[in-house]
Amino acid sequence: MRILHIINHVQNVGNGIVNVAVDLACLQSKYGHTVAVVSDGGEYEILLGSYNVRHWRLSQTREPLNILNAAWRYQQIVQEFQPDIVHGHMMTGVVIAGMFKNHCKYTLVSTVHNEFQRSAVLMGLADRVIAVSHAVANSMVKRGIPKEKLRVVSNGTLNSPRHRSIKDYQPLPLQRPAITTVAGMYSRKGIIDLIAAFIKVAEKFPHVHLYLVGDGPDRLMFEAMVQKTAYRDRIHFEGFQPEPQRYMLSTDIFVLASHCESFGLVLTEAREAGCAIIASDVDGIPETLDNRQAGILVPPQDSQTLATALTQLLRDSVQLHKWKCRAQENLQRFSAARVTAETLAVYDELATNYSLPEVLARQEVLVGK
Repeated sequence: MRILHIINHVQNVGNGIVNVAVDLACLQSKYGHTVAVVSDGGEYEILLGSYNVRHWRLSQTREPLNILNAAWRYQQIVQEFQPDIVHGHMMTGVVIAGMFKNHCKYTLVSTVHNEFQRSAVLMGLADRVIAVSHAVANSMVKRGIPKEKLRVVSNGTLNSPRHRSIKDYQPLPLQRPAITTVAGMYSRKGIIDLIAAFIKVAEKFPHVHLYLVGDGPDRLMFEAMVQKTAYRDRIHFEGFQPEPQRYMLSTDIFVLASHCESFGLVLTEAREAGCAIIASDVDGIPETLDNRQAGILVPPQDSQTLATALTQLLRDSVQLHKWKCRAQENLQRFSAARVTAETLAVYDELATNYSLPEVLARQEVLVGK
């Protein structure tokens, strides 16, 4: 197949949507398809080129004049590349691709990564809509996307072409016990709740430290909050880190306290690194933690319950070790290769008369699963 991915950018900034799209493009090319990416560019252009994935620059900022220019430029790219499938990963790209799909005779596929955004309903313009979790699929049905359009391809980026094997990373010398989150510095990621929970446990455990890995628009607000506490020397703002695995490998408890989360890709990486995990019982997170088998779930926006869960693990080394071990079980389903095979199966289903189970069987043979 000739496959064209359209995404806002390919920057190495920890954006899960970008990471999934780059993995798909690289592995689809590796499996013999002709693949190209349209974006505003970024560091991953070099990686894409190494996998023989062509890249076209296209700014998709939403100013009216730029959108008109982007639509004109996109049509030129499509006429040159002649894709069978266009796969849009963000709303603007899906809208632009939807304008030309009938005239240019390609099939349009979209992936809904962040269904909590109001604009996510526009992903339904595609011929087939991929949801990254069953929770996302159910939400999209409630918002009016026909059920027959939807397919669930659970997220996964383990063994990604973007990074090394987990055993090849050198752990950082964190102060232990270490509690870590890797997340954008946004209020919706529950950073305030995590800080509040840490303050509740810090007095009981004088050696525990909190590491906040990530950047974002609310970071200054969080830093100002921490400066007013008695534990500011034990709360570390680490900024964006291109190799968060080095933190995870030295982490005792990984926390994702999100208020909303379609899947929680970072949890799969924390599981691979062997962290005990506490996360919000919201949206797709329970699926990512094997429905409480691989991590502890707490209500979102509840710092007291989060603090209680942290206290139990910090106080009981046997329980802490148990949850570290359970996190590392059943990881094979989070591989980037599995995501690629199932995504190709969705494409094939649109192009053939095979049923989805038959197509999946063919793709599994292709990728050597």
